[in-house]
Amino acid sequence: MSKKKTDMPQKKAIISMKEGAIIFRRLLSYFKPYKLRLIIILLGILLSVGGSVAATMMLSIVVDSYFVPATQGLEATIPIPFGGIVGIMIAVYLISVVASYIYNRQIIYIVTRIQRDIRDQMFEKMQRLPVDYFSKRTHGEVMSTYTNDADTLREFLANSLPTIIQSSLTIIGVFAMMLYINLILTAFIVVMIIIMLFFLKTIGGRSAKNFVMQQKTLSEINGYVEEYMSGMKVVKVFEHEDKAAEGFDKVNNAFRSTARRANTYANILMPIMGNLSYINYAVTAIIGTILAVTGFGAPALPLLTWGKLVSFLQYSKQFNMPISNIAQQFTSIFMGLAGGKRIFELIDQVPEVDDGYVTLVNAKVDENGNITESEERTGQWAWKHYHKADNTTTYKQWKGEVQLENVSFGYNPDNYVLKNITLTAYPGQKIALVGSTGAGKTTITNLINRFYDIQEGKIRYDGINITKIKKDDLRRSMAMVLQDTHLFTGTVADNIRFGKLDATDEEVKAAAVLANADYFISHLPEGYDTILTADGANLSQGQRQLLSIARSAIADPPVLILDEATSSIDTHTEKIIEKGMDKLMEGRTVFVIAHRLSTVRNANYIIVLEHGEIIESGNHEELMALKGKYYALNTGKIELE
Repeated sequence: MSKKKTDMPQKKAIISMKEGAIIFRRLLSYFKPYKLRLIIILLGILLSVGGSVAATMMLSIVVDSYFVPATQGLEATIPIPFGGIVGIMIAVYLISVVASYIYNRQIIYIVTRIQRDIRDQMFEKMQRLPVDYFSKRTHGEVMSTYTNDADTLREFLANSLPTIIQSSLTIIGVFAMMLYINLILTAFIVVMIIIMLFFLKTIGGRSAKNFVMQQKTLSEINGYVEEYMSGMKVVKVFEHEDKAAEGFDKVNNAFRSTARRANTYANILMPIMGNLSYINYAVTAIIGTILAVTGFGAPALPLLTWGKLVSFLQYSKQFNMPISNIAQQFTSIFMGLAGGKRIFELIDQVPEVDDGYVTLVNAKVDENGNITESEERTGQWAWKHYHKADNTTTYKQWKGEVQLENVSFGYNPDNYVLKNITLTAYPGQKIALVGSTGAGKTTITNLINRFYDIQEGKIRYDGINITKIKKDDLRRSMAMVLQDTHLFTGTVADNIRFGKLDATDEEVKAAAVLANADYFISHLPEGYDTILTADGANLSQGQRQLLSIARSAIADPPVLILDEATSSIDTHTEKIIEKGMDKLMEGRTVFVIAHRLSTVRNANYIIVLEHGEIIESGNHEELMALKGKYYALNTGKIELE
């Protein structure tokens, strides 16, 4: 087992400033529906910051008007009682606390909804992406975008962004008050801030770089674990545990290495910033005391009183704190923007191109064969074909004739896996595709569904080029039973109803009866209401396959594709399933891919493929008479690989 590779260039782990600005502006667009709440948040931040700044300034009034006169045996210099000024300070602080509570509640409200909207947008886009997108990525990598990246983005929007806004406003307010109190002390503070910003840029930048790398390696771990968890039986059967552990150690060590570097720089940064803050406070206190005692700078500068010195020292703490808070948010900012980049890369993926205009509609066919469209379900269908040239609409009865004409295709345009394939499947025929692994059998069915578009040739459905048919209508007209069945979490009935979402309980039961699944379903603990989890782990492989057949039966399509539908089950169960499939195949155009040649002998037409080319075709008797590869396969002279 190996990790799924991608032929796309490896994503850069680090985002540039320009990319970060683009991502940030795009994130802001998600806030537009919440303008009123944003106003409340801004007012709350202003009140919170303003209250904190004002309360600190009031300290100078308390000291100069009450404490200093008291030390000299004098009365207070203002008429307001000491208890009154303390009450005012408490009220200001309470307003700040309440405002902080209100705006934080609003932030949580907005961000949780933005996260929901982004995940909805990702999932909606994922439904419209081509199959090729998922074939180049592990499921774990895609899931990491929904979980890790979405969570880091939420952390950025809910915590880092408000912290930066509040801290920035605090810096502005505090700096203005420090300028008002004393220019000399403010100049010293500015010098210390420049030193702190130097360390912040140098160490913080390295920390952010490695945190972004950590996020990328975390998605690789998720992809690796998801792959090996889903293939655990294979790992154990082939005693691959040690090798799997070695592979995990490799990606885990890569994560450890980036996490160690990221956290080392992050852990170094905060002590440095903290110690610089302490030095700043101590030196400011010493210089301020000298200025207060000597009266230096007066009368050109306002006298630095003891009360103003106390307020200035408090402001110096308040000034250092938001800078440290912003420094702490750098890691979250870069991780959030990097997560946003990966999220938007998914959202910006080019959806599956659908330029079709022919649709499938309910139809009524009168005794003369004239077709008219019906708004009600009639059990009959027709292709609605609008002709732009003469502005007319024609209807063609949906029958299920599939024709491939000189079709050549390669997943890589430089390497064709199908070469000049021509075949016609008429309504009611069973077409068998036989050949070695890699011969192109499944590729043909993928092309009929337009999971991929061909490079050369044409594919027609009821005489209509499938490029003209809307993909949803094309795929709605077909059903597939695959070797690897997939059941969703829900009841048995829900899983059958997946083929027709509006099916009644009677239709569900009828489909199960047709697929030979009703007997085992009726013996389940809750019958059709039995809950299935973990991809139907509580059912046998044969039972899961019968449910897959019932799901196709309820869709009632004219074209059915059976891709190795019985290759992974025993012959006894195969016979039970074949009875269900035989009923399902009646009157339909059927493509059968099978390694067991016993399942294709009754096919109307058997096509033998080798290296993407048709080397033999005909029914069983005709091919046996040729005594070519099909004959050799049936007689055991060679075996399918």
